[in-house]
Amino acid sequence: MKRPLDFKLYVITGENYHPGRGMLEVMEAALRGGADIVQLRDKMSPKRELIEKAKRLKELTAKYGVPLIVNDHPDVALAADADGVHLGQDDLSIEAARELLGSCRIIGISTHRIEQARAAERAGADYIGVGPVYPTGTKPGRQAVTTSYVAQAAAEIGIPFVAIGGITETNAEEVLRAGARRLCAVSAIVGHDNPESVCRNLLGKINAWRLGEQAALAESVSLSVPVSLSAPMPAPGDVREIDVVVNGRSERTQAATLLELAAEYKLEGRSVIAELDGAVVPRQLWGETPLQGGGSVEFVHFVGGG
Repeated sequence: MKRPLDFKLYVITGENYHPGRGMLEVMEAALRGGADIVQLRDKMSPKRELIEKAKRLKELTAKYGVPLIVNDHPDVALAADADGVHLGQDDLSIEAARELLGSCRIIGISTHRIEQARAAERAGADYIGVGPVYPTGTKPGRQAVTTSYVAQAAAEIGIPFVAIGGITETNAEEVLRAGARRLCAVSAIVGHDNPESVCRNLLGKINAWRLGEQAALAESVSLSVPVSLSAPMPAPGDVREIDVVVNGRSERTQAATLLELAAEYKLEGRSVIAELDGAVVPRQLWGETPLQGGGSVEFVHFVGGG
């Protein structure tokens, strides 16, 4: 069964940005720096060569426990046993890609306006790209969507979204301030002499915003952060059952995080607030909020009226 997806720093290959250095060398530096999802993007190589690149990169990302996404090509993703595919608006539909890849692989898609984001969520995308936030050489001629679209996505979209396009160490704070909690960069990371350092810096900014958001919310509702929010996360692959109280009813679950519990109740795309042991948990933190036996969870639905 595919676990609900969450990540912080998404790094895309770009061999033209680092002549003289190999793709694997650069991407391993990014992984050491904390990249927690990687995409192979190569518009030039023949399909056979692309598959071989994907296989080599998959070996590397697997060593770090990080998903590998292949840009554009579900068949390459399958041939290389990659973890998923990233689609453009003019590529194969999400539904067709899902039929090819099955339910256990990740499907992401680029979006450039809120209508596309809503459609992707309805179609079953696991995540969306929101951008380009700023002008970028990776997408020449594409008009920047600005941070206003980032703010729209943060307000409306329930599945994970990652801000992308022209993001650097200098402007990352502005994007995070608009509501992004996941960032993606290409040239700013793989084109840098020290990709590991850039990744650590960007990841530090993301973590600071996530933690600051949690602390500010706890203070605003006059609640202390519950002990369970700071409890250790289960090790990857651990399967254990715990008893939790969900909306007043005792339930037994294998969910390791609040995000996984929400997925069990099919709430990923719904307008829902979650409380854990009496404290509201921002949606962006569900994937890193561990569940402990005896905990109490409340899912509160928004109901439209008029």
